[in-house]
Amino acid sequence: MNDRVDAVMTPPDATAPAEEAKNPLLVALGERVRTLRARRGLTRKAVALAADVSERHLANLEYGIGNASILVLQQVAAALHCSLAELVGDVTTSSAEWLLIREMLEQRSEADLRRVRIALGDLLGGAARDPARGRRFALVGLRGAGKSTLGQMLADDLEVPFIELSREIEKLAGCSVREIHDLYGTNAYRRYERRALEETVQIYTDVIIATPGGIVSDPATFNELLQHCTTVWLQAAPEEHMGRVAAQGDTRPMAASKEAMEDLRRILNGRAAFYSKADITVDTSGQNLAHSFEALRSAVTGAMAAAR
Repeated sequence: MNDRVDAVMTPPDATAPAEEAKNPLLVALGERVRTLRARRGLTRKAVALAADVSERHLANLEYGIGNASILVLQQVAAALHCSLAELVGDVTTSSAEWLLIREMLEQRSEADLRRVRIALGDLLGGAARDPARGRRFALVGLRGAGKSTLGQMLADDLEVPFIELSREIEKLAGCSVREIHDLYGTNAYRRYERRALEETVQIYTDVIIATPGGIVSDPATFNELLQHCTTVWLQAAPEEHMGRVAAQGDTRPMAASKEAMEDLRRILNGRAAFYSKADITVDTSGQNLAHSFEALRSAVTGAMAAAR
């Protein structure tokens, strides 16, 4: 095993580390390893033995001059009795309180975690939930779910404004969504998306909002949405999403039909866990427009009555 480790770790002698510039990521990783080892009261020799790596190469890792493979890091994490995430370091490893909170939440069910998230939102949000939350409705789901069409119909029926968040993003940026991505990148788009949502929430108390399909990709923005709006997941089968997009005149997804459908299924699977956090789910699979609208209208008016 140690021969393999030698091949993926840098060779300098750790007893006299080179003074040349070190990679900041490796330095930070080394500091994490030293901190975790000290926190657990383990010697370097003991950790090296438990991780099945040479003591010399563990020392190199601690000094920030050991470029270990992911498998070696996994072995070191196991030796230190911590997760790989804790070894590499993220926000939940930044303080003792974070670690204690994370420990309490590990192995909890999705239902338990949902209750904790809502309770935290109430605790940290002060006057807590937005009193207008029960009158703002945000439609979430993949493109082709019917958010724009059904959202406009619902807004007209309830006689409230209809806001398509993508249009608000374009107004803020002064260019199209595609141009935002092409010119400024995804991070810039997410900033515009968050700002557009914040401004919409500040301006409107009674409103129907159609959100971009990827709004769940940014947890901070999605939390903002959940806090200030009653959310409705317009759900449909992948084939129906694809068919509706094509019916709108966009044939690009059909250019490589098999691959496109596989990609769409992966996207839906990846986002479904977030979409399912919505307050209401309306499944439009196999439904025509009139039936889908009646199902949506019934769900929303029922939620409005319950919120009064």
